[in-house]
Amino acid sequence: MSLPRNDPRQYDDLAGEWWRPGGGFELLHWLAEARGALVPAAARPGAVLVDAGCGGGLLAPHVERLGYRHVGVDLRRSGLEQSASRGVSAVTGDVTALPLTDECADVVVAGEILEHVPDLPATVAELCRVLRPGGLLVLDTINDTRLGRFVSITLGERFGAAPVGIHDPELFVDPGDLTTQCAKHGVRLRVRGVRPSIPGLIRWLFLPTGPRARSLGRMVPTRSTQVLYQGMGRKQGEGAGHDGR
Repeated sequence: MSLPRNDPRQYDDLAGEWWRPGGGFELLHWLAEARGALVPAAARPGAVLVDAGCGGGLLAPHVERLGYRHVGVDLRRSGLEQSASRGVSAVTGDVTALPLTDECADVVVAGEILEHVPDLPATVAELCRVLRPGGLLVLDTINDTRLGRFVSITLGERFGAAPVGIHDPELFVDPGDLTTQCAKHGVRLRVRGVRPSIPGLIRWLFLPTGPRARSLGRMVPTRSTQVLYQGMGRKQGEGAGHDGR
């Protein structure tokens, strides 16, 4: 059965790609590592990290020693089962209506999910709702630009950097709009561009891959936000002192 672009059921067909070295989700591993590098160690016992749209749990190895209870929310059981096997507390749910209480999270991570949601304002509102004052929001997504569409769709699908049909370019996210949406809910978001390291990208695309190939791939900061960008911001409000915690 041919599925529409951005249909979540595609992830069931692609379930074997989450952890396959050199597979269709390889770049997501690089992005997960870059996201994890933005998450500080937990500042209090019982701290919670909410991983919105956790997929197969790719963030888990990058935050497992930081002291959080890692709660992953996703729509598809195929991904949640893999998340749970890596120590994530897996919860079935939609990021536009997170099945979590208000202000329950010290950190909310939204990695490569915002470009998949049909209702960005509702999703941002939910991410901010579950974040406690002083808590940190970490995200990355694809920019709504001609270059973003060309790289992610035209080139990405042709050369295997993204599975065919996994993205709908109509849902790509303008950073100015995203920053405005976050500000409505008390989160001052700062963004910066990221891109794959050139040696790692060439190695992955054109040379044989193996179990060690992933160590060559990295996301590195760049001045341009035209394709991929990261965002970080703390929620303002009571209790937001002491380095935002």
